[in-house]
Amino acid sequence: MPDSLSIRYPIQIHFYDVDPMNVVWHGNYVRFMEAARTALIAQIGYGYAEMDSSGYMWPIVDLRIKYIRPLLLQQAVVIEATVREFEHRLVVDYVFMDEKTGQTLTKATTTQVAVKVGNTSMDMECPEDFVSRMRQYLESQSC
Repeated sequence: MPDSLSIRYPIQIHFYDVDPMNVVWHGNYVRFMEAARTALIAQIGYGYAEMDSSGYMWPIVDLRIKYIRPLLLQQAVVIEATVREFEHRLVVDYVFMDEKTGQTLTKATTTQVAVKVGNTSMDMECPEDFVSRMRQYLESQSC
């Protein structure tokens, strides 16, 4: 059984993503990671609607990013997003790569925890529905 869930998520750098030097503004990386993470988790059928109906919110409690090389206007980039942990918290690693050369441009990690709606304390485990979907997906990929 594979031990992780991954996706390669292509993005194109547009005019509205960059600053006056044609370099992606640092805050846009978070938006790109959100889009990649949403596509990643959609593979197990756990989108925003499922999160909402499960009664849990998933705030990001930690975000780390290492800018190695700038993302530039009109550059084709691939974000490889991989779930590293999913039972007690959701940890996703991201590697931004130039689509043509494969050169690593940025590395990042987000950590999310499950918080029951109406409660301000973190659960120390992810909801069973989420964990079950992850395990089923990983088992289906091992066949």
